[in-house]
Amino acid sequence: MRPAPSLEMGKTRIQSGQIHERARQVLADAHLQEAYRSSTLRLYTHRLQAISELPGFERLRERAYALKREVMEHLDYYLAQFAENAERRGGHIHWAATAAEACAVVREIAEGAGAREIVKAKTMVSEEIGLNRALEAAGVRPFETDLGEFIVQLSGEGPAHIVAPAMHMTRHDVSKLFVTHIHSEPTDVPEELTAIARRVLREKFARAGLGLSGANFAVAETGTIVLVENEGNIRFSTTAPRVHVALVGIEKLIPRLADLAVFLRLLGRSGTGQKLTVYTSLLTGPRRPGEDGPEELHVVLVDNGRVATLADSKMREVLYCIRCGGCLNACPVYRKIGGHAYGWVYSGPIGALITPQLLGLESARELPFASSLCAVCRDVCPVKINIPDLLLQLRSQAQEQVRAPREKGALVSERTLMRLWAWAMKRPWAYSLGSRLARLGQRLIAREGWIRRLALYPLSGWTEGRDLPALAPKTFRERWKEMGKQ
Repeated sequence: MRPAPSLEMGKTRIQSGQIHERARQVLADAHLQEAYRSSTLRLYTHRLQAISELPGFERLRERAYALKREVMEHLDYYLAQFAENAERRGGHIHWAATAAEACAVVREIAEGAGAREIVKAKTMVSEEIGLNRALEAAGVRPFETDLGEFIVQLSGEGPAHIVAPAMHMTRHDVSKLFVTHIHSEPTDVPEELTAIARRVLREKFARAGLGLSGANFAVAETGTIVLVENEGNIRFSTTAPRVHVALVGIEKLIPRLADLAVFLRLLGRSGTGQKLTVYTSLLTGPRRPGEDGPEELHVVLVDNGRVATLADSKMREVLYCIRCGGCLNACPVYRKIGGHAYGWVYSGPIGALITPQLLGLESARELPFASSLCAVCRDVCPVKINIPDLLLQLRSQAQEQVRAPREKGALVSERTLMRLWAWAMKRPWAYSLGSRLARLGQRLIAREGWIRRLALYPLSGWTEGRDLPALAPKTFRERWKEMGKQ
């Protein structure tokens, strides 16, 4: 088992163990329910339309899976190749084994550049390592320039979605936030809200001495950083300041520039339902004579638990993720409980896999169990990650390594309930008796084939957010006997 991590990483405390409590709060909030429902449904519907227009979509998924597998099986080779090619073109390569090391590298680069303000493009790795807090502690002010990240930075929250950080907020919420923090005039018109943010951020781009980004892909063959976006803020962040720093998780590598076409055709369609995002930037080294762009390019290659995941052959597939957010939009659990319920930076089905890998099961034991295992996440994943099987693998590890906490008000533990269930399943007479008693008891609460409320714990948890199908009047065995007589 990994050592227990610090309880302070990213913008908010790690509270993955509180997913049940947080989920209940979101389920009771009609405002949040509508925000998540409408946003995820829109993205999911757009994805269906986009992939229907692309012949050979399944073959592209298979090719992407093969490419990511190739990289993970030979990651040491591709990392060395990328570093060599990036440095040959004038870039500076930095290696960071931990979140603290990555933050220290960025602070040192900022100090060397004399930068007291940093403009940031959207990067989940910076959220993961808690970069904003580390910079502020060193007297450096980070400004988020992605509109969604800008909004959640003003609100003091973390991202609620991998692709759409402010998914949980409506335009009315954003208007109130801008009035409070920017002192703008109230408006519910999206275009006017965007214009307000644009005026504020333009000043930041003009003053900042350093721009920071993540990377959607890093091409080993050429040492190229690839960034995709819809707003144009990444191009400002990576070209206007004198120094550009790219935070790159080591799993973001792809072998060759020709392979990029496969991933670009999958990423936009899977994430936002676009054929291609509005801007795609390929950055290879700092600017050369006659070009615009930064004078210095620094690439920070971040491990922070990824090598440990790579060493686990059963969980290695987690590193194939290209952060499209498609599994979040399709997941019936995420649609109901939202991103913040997961208690850390990464949410949804993929977050339930990534968080235990990067932080250890001790801090994220409950996440693999927050799934219906309906497998729709596997169906929509552009790189065909077998998310349900990986969740089952983590559930097994959790049962073996970390004792399940007893929920407040629980009379018996989950482990005890499972043992009772196993005992009954091994004894046909006990299972049959239990079924008869359940069918008799449900007459008091079942209506029109459904049980909508159970008062007794732990069964009450099933009906807090869903209806439970009533047991059939006759068991399969009883019906089988009748069919045999007929």
